[in-house]
Amino acid sequence: MQKFGKSQSVLRTEDNRFLTGKGNYIDDSTPAGSLFAFFIRSQVAHAEITNLDIDDAEKATGIHAIFTAEDLEKHGVKNNLIGVTVKNRDGSNGASPKRPLLAKNRVRFVGEPIALVVADSIQNAKDAAELVEIDYDDLPVSVELEIGENTIHPEAPGNVAFEWNLGNESKTNTAFERAHRVVSMEVDNNRIIANSMEPRGCYAHWDNERLHISFSGQGVWVHKSFASEILGLRSEKIRVTNPDVGGGFGMKAMGYPEEFVVSFAAMQLKKPIRWMSERTEAMLSDNAGRDLRHFAELAFDATNKIIAYRVKTFCNLGAYNSRFGQNIQTGLFSKVLMGVYDVQDTYLNVVGIYTNTTQVDAYRGAGRPEAIYLLERMMDRAARELKIDPLKLRRINFIKKDNFPYRSSTGEIIDVGDFDRVLTAAERSADVKGFESRKKDSKAKGKLRGLGLCYYIESILGDPSEETKVVFEKDGSVKIFVGTQSNGQGHETVFAQFLSDHTGIPTDKITVIQGDSDLIPSGGGTGGSRSVTVQNNATLATVEKLIQSFSQYLSEKLKVNVLDVEFDDISFRVSGSNFSPNMLEVAEMALDDQKFDLLTHSAKATLEARSFPNGAHFAEVEIDPETGFIQVLNYSVVDDFGNLINPMLAEGQVHGGVAQGIGQALYEHVVYDSEGQLLTASFMDYGMPRAKDLPFYIFDTECVPSTANIMGMKGCGEAGTVGALAAVTNAAQDALWDMGIKQVDMPLTSEKIWSLINSGTVAAE
Repeated sequence: MQKFGKSQSVLRTEDNRFLTGKGNYIDDSTPAGSLFAFFIRSQVAHAEITNLDIDDAEKATGIHAIFTAEDLEKHGVKNNLIGVTVKNRDGSNGASPKRPLLAKNRVRFVGEPIALVVADSIQNAKDAAELVEIDYDDLPVSVELEIGENTIHPEAPGNVAFEWNLGNESKTNTAFERAHRVVSMEVDNNRIIANSMEPRGCYAHWDNERLHISFSGQGVWVHKSFASEILGLRSEKIRVTNPDVGGGFGMKAMGYPEEFVVSFAAMQLKKPIRWMSERTEAMLSDNAGRDLRHFAELAFDATNKIIAYRVKTFCNLGAYNSRFGQNIQTGLFSKVLMGVYDVQDTYLNVVGIYTNTTQVDAYRGAGRPEAIYLLERMMDRAARELKIDPLKLRRINFIKKDNFPYRSSTGEIIDVGDFDRVLTAAERSADVKGFESRKKDSKAKGKLRGLGLCYYIESILGDPSEETKVVFEKDGSVKIFVGTQSNGQGHETVFAQFLSDHTGIPTDKITVIQGDSDLIPSGGGTGGSRSVTVQNNATLATVEKLIQSFSQYLSEKLKVNVLDVEFDDISFRVSGSNFSPNMLEVAEMALDDQKFDLLTHSAKATLEARSFPNGAHFAEVEIDPETGFIQVLNYSVVDDFGNLINPMLAEGQVHGGVAQGIGQALYEHVVYDSEGQLLTASFMDYGMPRAKDLPFYIFDTECVPSTANIMGMKGCGEAGTVGALAAVTNAAQDALWDMGIKQVDMPLTSEKIWSLINSGTVAAE
């Protein structure tokens, strides 16, 4: 039990079981006797399937069945996974080509599933897969982020999925015409792979005419809805569960073909079936992240005030629409288009492109890191071209404290903010004044040192509604049922801690129940940094109902007016009496009185507005000009997360997010060759940050409570990544600018930096 009041840094209760090998992940939870599934995937990026012969494979040792697209369709399965589309600038819908669960007639990326082998062991399944004969008639491959001639879908001529815009183009152009100075820049945002510690996996079991799907994911209700639609089952015939999840990062938030094909196979064979992705398989089939190119312009007046901003973006969707791919670099990107700066004339134009690559969807931040990375790279470039201190340029353009609530140019209502205060705190934390001395020390060692800033803001996304149920058990314990799903964030600790804060129930008496559609009627899952604010808003509503019910019960039992019964977050108190039972004692009294209806309480609540966490990241790097190697030496963050439940957990989220940002900035990059073959399909070729690559972080907060929820909270799950990309890249740019290197782009690999330093252009300057 916590000892020192609310909002304390309490150790995570779930860590003990995770660190002692007692986690219950997909591979730990599959039913005994499960069969093994193995997917046969396309080895070419674009081709017609001219022959698919499974006869020999079906006769192989240990094989129970092999399923193809024809089998799905023959049994009434909808062989199509639908994604969200956006409106084109002319009002029509974006392209929505069919995305098959199992490819039929044509394949469109390396790794696309074609058939499912089910066997009594994974080795037998793989051996049988080797016997499947597939003949292809190759088609032209398109992997470049550009309008092309090699059409992937007839619904998308030139491979253009959509063209979307937001803002007043004419008014923005007029502002540019009267600008004193225009700063422009072309910026790439490299494709990355999520690489969750636990790859995707699932099992399915058809038992007593009911389907149970369990998978490693970020919520169960999307899958339940999809399974009902795809498999043709009534909702009550389906149970979906999430066991412990070893990382999600947005990549596991949506449905994939594998879960539904495995479910179909389990229904056909009437036996439980398990599938677990291998690492290279994950790299070929998991939704990728980022992968876009921008041309951006900032217009300034004579006082260095931004008067307009316009952006042209090309974003890679991959071969098909993923669940939210079209929306991420359009609607979600636009939520923070202008960041923390007071500018009303903006225009955003986005073109979505299909390529013969894996689908692109949400990755930690989903659109907001991409938007802030572009904007903060632009602010850094503008400060250099305008010859003004980058902190001063930001302060000139910040939305002022007295201007909140503030309606952004894209229609977002930012409730509160004190950006100058946060930046001032971050400036102290990073010891900006001492940087020049440290830079001289690096120079004496033959190294280049740079300091980079990113001031980010994030818009909390996802379903604003959630439900919480609290159940008092006969043994004196309490269960809290939540609609979100932890995939590493510490929900078991923070939700129990929050309930304890408002009821006085010891945290060691509280168990958090999540990820089971049979136990929890609805939920929005986890994504968009929504969990803490939305779920705890529902918990507050449940606690209010609980207090009202217990107060009424005590008034009747003690024969006093209900207004004479009060609750002080720990105990009930009755006026004129020393009687002060706590929550558990009242529940025990109700149980003794057989008032069983008082032991379960639930409420659903909706947040009427978003919250906007924000903060300043300073990165300090040192570059070895002889090798091009970049080392992040110092990294400091000051965040405004509003009120915190558990500051240590918030800091942990920032640490992880910054690590992922540093990874993308310095190492991670997906590479396809011209034939659509993935060249970075293992950790031998795909760079990942190691512990030695990361500095000790300095983390602090400046609390400006949100007015968008009664708790004053702002989400924190994605904030670290949103700020890290530009902070690190701007620091590298700072180190190299005086050498005449005016543009660096992620990933800042040693080879790339060495080549820039040793290029003829730099030498000539």
